Amino acid sequence: MPPTADDPLATLVARADAGDRDARDALFSTLYADLHRLAEIHVHRHAGNVTLSATTLLHEAYMSLAERDRLAFPDRARFLAYASRAMRGLALNYLRERRAQKRGGDLTFTTLNEERAGAVDPLGDLEALDEALDELATLEPDLAQLVDLRFFCGFSIDEIAAMRGTSARTVHRDWAAARLLLHRSLSEP
Repeated sequence: MPPTADDPLATLVARADAGDRDARDALFSTLYADLHRLAEIHVHRHAGNVTLSATTLLHEAYMSLAERDRLAFPDRARFLAYASRAMRGLALNYLRERRAQKRGGDLTFTTLNEERAGAVDPLGDLEALDEALDELATLEPDLAQLVDLRFFCGFSIDEIAAMRGTSARTVHRDWAAARLLLHRSLSEP
């Protein structure tokens, strides 16, 4: 999306993409409400496993983004998808640390019924999804971005179509393809 005088957000995105830290900060402020809603979605998806607040997750993600010198997010959709990936990664790291602390760090505990104890592993499911999304991002970056926007950001098909400047039908088709590829990846042993 080329920046225009009519679209200050596009101008901010272009400046932030060029490495302007002030523009990156202004973009964060401008999209704060969207980012906070996104953080709430991530916290809600991991309810019971993540004790971080949405605000803490959002600010941790911002700190992670601010540390990087050169990020490529030429439009709002890519910026939000990137922020979503950062939040997902932070939540996953938090869950790993929490699991390690609960399990005594390097200590290994065994149960009498290990088969039943290992049956539910929300962290394992989250790690598998994270790996599948990373694999999808290398194969089909646009489909991975769509998953971030639809599943993690909570945007509707019509909202995504408007962001991408395409039809809802195309987004539906891409959504079906992304789900199929993720299902295949998650079903592999």
